[in-house]
Amino acid sequence: MAIQWFPGHMNKAKKAIAERVKSVDMVIEMLDARLPASSENPLLAQLSKGKPKLKILNKQDLADPERTRIWLDYYNNKEDTRAIALDSSEKGATAKITQACRNMMPNRSGIAKPLRVLICGIPNVGKSTLINGMIGKKSAKTGNEPGITKAEQRLFLADDFWLYDTPGMLWPKIIVEESGYNLAASGAVGRNALDEEEVALELLDYLRRHYLPLLQNRYQADKDPSSHWNDVEWLEWIAKKRGAVLSGGRIDYQKISENILTDFRDGKIGAITLETPNQWETWLKKARQKEAELKALREARKLERKGSRPSENEQSEFQPSENREQP
Repeated sequence: MAIQWFPGHMNKAKKAIAERVKSVDMVIEMLDARLPASSENPLLAQLSKGKPKLKILNKQDLADPERTRIWLDYYNNKEDTRAIALDSSEKGATAKITQACRNMMPNRSGIAKPLRVLICGIPNVGKSTLINGMIGKKSAKTGNEPGITKAEQRLFLADDFWLYDTPGMLWPKIIVEESGYNLAASGAVGRNALDEEEVALELLDYLRRHYLPLLQNRYQADKDPSSHWNDVEWLEWIAKKRGAVLSGGRIDYQKISENILTDFRDGKIGAITLETPNQWETWLKKARQKEAELKALREARKLERKGSRPSENEQSEFQPSENREQP
């Protein structure tokens, strides 16, 4: 199942960002450290082309530290880009971010030339929590669900540091299937756009292949020599361990799927990152190839339909004799 979620307010956010980016000096994009590339908005890359970018890998406390280092190297090797990792609630985050921005834009300082920064991120990435910590008061609404911030805000971190906060935004079409599942697992997608059971199974499949010891430990299967199960077997094992069983011994798949996703989002399974740069590039290449094939198929069908339509001369041959022009 392809996961897509682009409600009306995101279209407004797109237009607002496109307008605001013209007047700022640089862009901060907040990413989820557990899924950096999946949480990186390709639409934002288009809108902010040519602007220096600071990538913040947020929620690093929930992510795999080794993979976070790999991702930081990956982004820091890109032109006009710098990346840092943090937890949005950590002390010193403000100084870390503002210093990184000033280092990237040393020519913007003082009241006459304030540094104007646009901060963006996908829904539920922790942007509002970070901003509240930076300004020292609850100005931005927060919540454990996507789509809390609905309008742009201008915040003054200093007399010469202006921060423009924008609503969380995904993109109209998610072409990388794995990204859709990762975004859904992280809580960036509205519940009405996903099937929790399917997302939980995809998550379990990745964890059993890349983080099996964490999975075994969390769900008390570490002492079971046969616990190299597939995703469905893991789901059923966890359901029985958690008591998510209906009358007659039937599994409550909805309840246990929600339970597993909550465990992941809260970091209770362990420090996990759902993708590496190499995995991401493989997924993206496959997705682009699939898109190209679908486009070619649509074009072929379009030409086929055009070719099957009779020409004007051919149409006249099939008209009733009384409708034909008499010689």
